[in-house]
Amino acid sequence: MRMRALLTVFILCVCTITYSPQTFAASKASDTSSFEKANKEKLLLFQHMQTITGIPWYYLAAVERYESNINKQVGISFSPAVWAGMLNPNSEDTNPQSIEFFGGIGKDGDGDGKADSNNQLDAIYTMACFLAGYGYTEDDIHIALWNYYGREKNVDIISEFASVYHHFNTLNLTGSAFPIPLHYNYSYRSTWGDPRGWGGRRIHEGTDIFASYGTPVRATRYGVIEIMGWNVYGGWRIGIRDLDNIYHYYGHLNGFNKKFKIGDIVKPGDVIGYVGSSGYGKPGTAGKFPPHLHYGMYKDNGKQEWSYDPYPSLKKWEWAEKKKRTSHKKRK
Repeated sequence: MRMRALLTVFILCVCTITYSPQTFAASKASDTSSFEKANKEKLLLFQHMQTITGIPWYYLAAVERYESNINKQVGISFSPAVWAGMLNPNSEDTNPQSIEFFGGIGKDGDGDGKADSNNQLDAIYTMACFLAGYGYTEDDIHIALWNYYGREKNVDIISEFASVYHHFNTLNLTGSAFPIPLHYNYSYRSTWGDPRGWGGRRIHEGTDIFASYGTPVRATRYGVIEIMGWNVYGGWRIGIRDLDNIYHYYGHLNGFNKKFKIGDIVKPGDVIGYVGSSGYGKPGTAGKFPPHLHYGMYKDNGKQEWSYDPYPSLKKWEWAEKKKRTSHKKRK
């Protein structure tokens, strides 16, 4: 145990130099290479933590990414009651001994004698130890996550994040693609919130991109296919969740790319299906409206999911791709 404790202190003290909320906030404001360097250093930290605790690095990365999405700040957050203990009279306690006495889970991860929930080394080490308390298999980790979050959807999302990180073996997974290849004919405008009548009064939860039958439909972000099949409204549709915890909904397809199935990982630009006019009826119903892609975006806050207007994101991705193509032509 003494050797393990010394190893923990040594590795985490080294990583303290490179990992802090300030480091990553600064990297976002600088160039891409700085951001990638910061992510490599963070990956090294997660891998060291795996060596110490036995928890796969990609699960630690997934928890941190999920927490950052939910809490709108870099890193893992804990409530005072969980960190310091429900009955602890000092909700801001940083003493490892008194925290343990009152049943808190907060731990000293960098060897400074304090268990500070605002210190990300302490926070990551604490989460790793919490998960390790249930075991080291994926089932064990899923049980630990369910006991911590108390919501099956949260567990599924974190597991999906982990699978993406494990698949690509990196944290540098940025970039996007417009859902329709730019050299195809297409048109769209902001239609989110428009009234819809079929199947009852409701609002339109997406943007319609009109294109010809069979036009390729592409994944816009890195993510995992959660749903693939028929929906009475959306027809043949695919649902993909990305690493920002955004669910992307592709509806009214004419068919799927057969190389993909539920649970598969996609990257920006992967062709996942083809434009059609399916929906508004039993499986196979088509032709009740002109061919188009219904593109929807949904955000989950850890408790519920809601739709929001995808039009600004679509314009941003379209502009970025056009700019990239123009730059590429100039270099030629």
